[in-house]
Amino acid sequence: MKKSSEGDSLKNNIEVWEDLVSIKELVMSLVICSLGAFGGYLLAPKERPKQLFLGLLGAIIGFVICSIIIKPKREFIETNQED
Repeated sequence: MKKSSEGDSLKNNIEVWEDLVSIKELVMSLVICSLGAFGGYLLAPKERPKQLFLGLLGAIIGFVICSIIIKPKREFIETNQED
């Protein structure tokens, strides 16, 4: 029974930088951060540096929202190893 749940979780995950990531959450975070950056860019006055800074601010706000919505699923197991 456990092997099937591991197989199902592998189907829903991809490897990014040697870490397993949920495809659904990855796409959701990409959309949120992209909308934040694009929204900041569009809301900025038509002056060049302000568009850049508000676009970056929108991306940072999107990152903060994603870090609140998407919780890490890692489990660290501490073991005592003696040399």
